[in-house]
Amino acid sequence: MHVEKLSLGPLGTNCYIVSRNGNCLIFDPSGESQVIIDYVEKNQLTPKAILLTHAHFDHIGALNDVRKRYDLDVYLHKNEQDWLENPALNRSIVFFGEEHAIYAAQPDYLLEVGQLTIADFDMEVIHTPGHSPGSVTFIFAEENFIISGDVLFPMGVGRTDLPEGSMEELAKSIATKLYELPDDFTVYPGHNVATTIGHEKRHNPYTLQFYPV
Repeated sequence: MHVEKLSLGPLGTNCYIVSRNGNCLIFDPSGESQVIIDYVEKNQLTPKAILLTHAHFDHIGALNDVRKRYDLDVYLHKNEQDWLENPALNRSIVFFGEEHAIYAAQPDYLLEVGQLTIADFDMEVIHTPGHSPGSVTFIFAEENFIISGDVLFPMGVGRTDLPEGSMEELAKSIATKLYELPDDFTVYPGHNVATTIGHEKRHNPYTLQFYPV
């Protein structure tokens, strides 16, 4: 299995393309849709679905183009099922104004906690709210990595000052869910570079406040 990170859009948000056997899943199509399409075409991949860690504007900037190009189903947690079609909820209208607000159709599938199989990809979905009410983390246990969106960053955590954010919930999500994973698991975050569970447990100045080693 190969994980490709594309840092895209005005906030440099990470889109991940996870591929194996000529198929791929697209996580958080954050912006610059042609870059995503070019990567898929260059590597002769067949996209099978779009999965969203959450529905803030910087994670869905290329959603419409990529969804339409490959006729893909979109997966999103039920707590944010209305955010794609509402620019006030996905915050795009606040950052860009009405002229460049992001509108998209509702998700095709609402993510449930537990095992999820799409084509030949097996993963576990866990609910990790705090940054947003519908934030989820995708765990690829056999490959020892997670895609965590804006929950845990290298030496940082997701912001909680946006509507429905909660530092208490975020701390609980990290300490009781992510930090229960093996130390050698790679964390692919929504921004910045990859890190590991073990490194963050021992060195992250934000999480050490509520999860002392």
